[in-house]
Amino acid sequence: MGNSQAYPVFRTSDAATAYAKARELCTLLWEREDRVCLFTELLTVQDVRRMAAVLPGATFEYTGWRTGPAGEDLWFDLDVTTADDRALEPHLPLEILEMNAPVGVEDRFVAALGRGMAAIDWYGSWPDRPEAGQYAAPGYDGVQVVFHGDNPDFDSPAHDHTVFVHVRKWGCLSRAQDLASRIGGKVLGEPLRGW
Repeated sequence: MGNSQAYPVFRTSDAATAYAKARELCTLLWEREDRVCLFTELLTVQDVRRMAAVLPGATFEYTGWRTGPAGEDLWFDLDVTTADDRALEPHLPLEILEMNAPVGVEDRFVAALGRGMAAIDWYGSWPDRPEAGQYAAPGYDGVQVVFHGDNPDFDSPAHDHTVFVHVRKWGCLSRAQDLASRIGGKVLGEPLRGW
C-alpha cells in the first residue's frame, strides 16, 4: 500500500455546501466502507464539550507535542466529561483523530465543529470504467472534506473548506475531472499526497 493521490475538486467558504458536495460524491462510490475517519482541532472548551457529546469514546490529545519542565513528553490525561472549564482551558488546543468511527455520525460531527481544522474521510471504490481507462483502487479511492483547510494532511489551515477525491497512488486526472464535474466542481490544482 502507499498513498493515494488527492485531487481538490471543490472549495467554498460555506462549510454546509462543502459537506453536501462531499456527500454527493459519496453516492458515486461503487462500494463504501462502513467506517469513516474523523479529525478535528478543538480550540475552545465549548468545542470540547460539543465533540465529547458526539464522540463519547474519543481520545482527546494535545495538538502538537508538549514537553514538561524536564523535557519529558506530556500526554493529555484529563477526563473531558468530568473536568471543569477552568481545568480544561490551559490544555487547549486539543484534537481528536478517530480512524474507525461508524458511518452515520457525520451529520452530528459537522454540527459540533468549531473554527479549528477538521476532516471527514470516506473510503471505498470508484466504479470501473474500462472505456476511460479508470479502474477501482480499493485502499486508495474515497472522498474527503477538510474544513478550514486546503490540504488533505490537515497541515495547512485556511478560511475555506475543500473537498478532495482520492484515487490510486499513480493518480488519475480523468477520474478526478469526471467526478468533479458531477458535483459542479473542477480539479483545482495538482494532486496532493493522500492517505
